[in-house]
Amino acid sequence: MEYTQASNTDNGLNEKATMPKERIIAAIDIGTTKIVAIIGTVSDNGKVKILGMGKSISKGVKKGVVLNIEETTTAIQEAVEQAEKASKLKFKEVYVGIAGQHIKSMKNRHSKYIQSTDNEIKQSDIDELLNDMNNIALEAGDEIIHVIPQSYTVDNESGVKKPIGMFGKRLEANFHIVVGEISSAKHIYKCIERAGLKVKSMVLEPLASSSAVLTEDEKEIGVAMVDIGGGTTDIAIYYDGILRHTAVIPFGGDIITKDIKEGCSILHRQAEKIKVQFGTALGEAAPEDQVVSVPGISGREPKMISLKFLSQIIEARMAEIIDFMSYEIDNSGYAEKLGAGITITGGGALLKHIRQLMSYKTSQDVNIGYPNISLAIEDNEINLPIFSTSIGLLLSGYNIEKESGKNIMLEKKKTIEDEDEDTDNQEHIETKNEKIMDFLKEKFQNLFDDKGFKM
Repeated sequence: MEYTQASNTDNGLNEKATMPKERIIAAIDIGTTKIVAIIGTVSDNGKVKILGMGKSISKGVKKGVVLNIEETTTAIQEAVEQAEKASKLKFKEVYVGIAGQHIKSMKNRHSKYIQSTDNEIKQSDIDELLNDMNNIALEAGDEIIHVIPQSYTVDNESGVKKPIGMFGKRLEANFHIVVGEISSAKHIYKCIERAGLKVKSMVLEPLASSSAVLTEDEKEIGVAMVDIGGGTTDIAIYYDGILRHTAVIPFGGDIITKDIKEGCSILHRQAEKIKVQFGTALGEAAPEDQVVSVPGISGREPKMISLKFLSQIIEARMAEIIDFMSYEIDNSGYAEKLGAGITITGGGALLKHIRQLMSYKTSQDVNIGYPNISLAIEDNEINLPIFSTSIGLLLSGYNIEKESGKNIMLEKKKTIEDEDEDTDNQEHIETKNEKIMDFLKEKFQNLFDDKGFKM
């Protein structure tokens, strides 16, 4: 990627200084509790270097679905401005995550006969199968978000991962298809466009999170990635290096906060604060005799809340979310093949004792998934599970562009120094033009005087 920076030359005019080429990706994560705009570079070995990040409180989004266009657009603009200021880069196109309870997945199988004279399977054959899958009939109001090949069969040889170059008369493929509501996708597009940006591509959020926290070894041996966000819990199950199942549960950390608010009769922001600071997913781990004081409203006395009672509220709701998660894992048919167990990420992964509770209820090995990145800005909080989806969107964008051979267009954002420099250069040009005009005027004056004319 090339971008330009203003520089001084001997004649005082701006020239373009070409910087080293880099693959720079920009993305926006529209969540229920927060909106994150992020820009970074991705290397060929998959390492991410964050150049800038901005975040704002999410308004107008519920359970991962945009319900208020204006509020969401404003929050996106705020996050983008922060990211551009931190990176000094202005981006026009972004990768955007999509989730929500409207997301569903289905499996399909399709085949074709090889038409080439030597029966060699080519990329065009794979593309034809993919195009056919993108045109399958769906329920009214639905559209396809992703078509993901799982395995191929060449004649009688099944379990083929890369059939290109093989010889056969018949090619058959299994596909995992992710479907979402057209209206939900259109709302996201509209918010991004109103913020002055363009959607490069939409990426299913559990796939993005998986890119950031899972290794190839985990995907091969079998793993369930569970992203506990504010409004939803996203699930992606891998086995033998292939995505086998995806699901979105319409419950997340925000519903736990709501239960605390109602159970303790306090404000939502107070409930969120004590959940983060004092909450635990295991009731038995909370002390019996300790309480937390919550300030009263409008001059009322502070409210004393038992940490034991607080933890019991959290455990009850968290156990319900885990039950939904377990159902999806069992329904996938791969519950007995998860050699790497379950990896939790997202904001919910930071809840105390969540790993122990999930391990107890599922009898699986449970791990906390942190994004694998290197930092280019002084902000250690980016390397937390809560930003797994945001970072995963950068990796997903990189993979998409690597396959297509394209990149997002970016321009160097002007700083105050650049603007001052431009002003100085403009003044230099104007002074130089004035001198030229004075010189020409003098020459013409002499010419007219010689001919007997006056000016």
